[in-house]
Amino acid sequence: MPELPEVETYRRSIEFHLLGETLLDIRVYNPSLRWPFALEIYNLKNQMLLKVKRRGKYLLLAFSKGWIIIHLGMSGNLRISNQSFPKDKHDHVELIMTNSKILRYNDQRRFGAWLWCIDINKTPLLDSLGPEPLSNNFNGNYLFKISRRKYTPIKPWLMDSKIVAGIGNIYANECLFMSRIDPNRLIDNLNLVETIKLADSIKDILLSAIEKHGTTLQNFLQTDGMPGNFNNSLQVYKRDGKPCYICQQPIKREKQRQRSTYWCTNCQI
Repeated sequence: MPELPEVETYRRSIEFHLLGETLLDIRVYNPSLRWPFALEIYNLKNQMLLKVKRRGKYLLLAFSKGWIIIHLGMSGNLRISNQSFPKDKHDHVELIMTNSKILRYNDQRRFGAWLWCIDINKTPLLDSLGPEPLSNNFNGNYLFKISRRKYTPIKPWLMDSKIVAGIGNIYANECLFMSRIDPNRLIDNLNLVETIKLADSIKDILLSAIEKHGTTLQNFLQTDGMPGNFNNSLQVYKRDGKPCYICQQPIKREKQRQRSTYWCTNCQI
């Protein structure tokens, strides 16, 4: 599933290529996504793309008559191409812009969504999200305060979008390794020094992943079709049985609430 760095990679590319362009046409080849394609989006035709924002894993496109909210689900990706570029089998939505570019939404599993709202500041879907991990509102003090009397393992807790927006399985594993915290520890057991270190690690990992245009493991590709480059920086994710880069002990993998967790049993305590 695309996480914050992948969605931010899309945001920056769309902003660079399409901001200020006018939406000429909307083509929907399959409206049956996680939720049905929002019909209000058709009313945005002939309007200029005014802003491109992100909230957690949601991509937000602003027009004068409202916002398109895009969630990529498990396998969604976005491409920017010329109109002459042939349509792919799993391309479900196209936005045709005035600069002869098309924003194409491809989603093999169709767990993504294209929604609409008039005001992103008054939308329950976004209002329920926790703070942005790269914002000043997110820090070790916040994590410490919100984690008291929460008797749940740290890794699935970090993946709760109501706690912090945008962290999925890849980056939760990597952030816990950088902060040397065992993913099975109960969040209430972390002291302030540890939550500060964890918050700093989250920021460092996410910024590095954004700089390297995200992680490509299965479906994610940049808007030009190129893979992300953070794969080579992964320390534990998908490295089960391989030696830890620090202590050479094998990386362990186990299921944690139906998601694979990877960690070094020697380095992470």
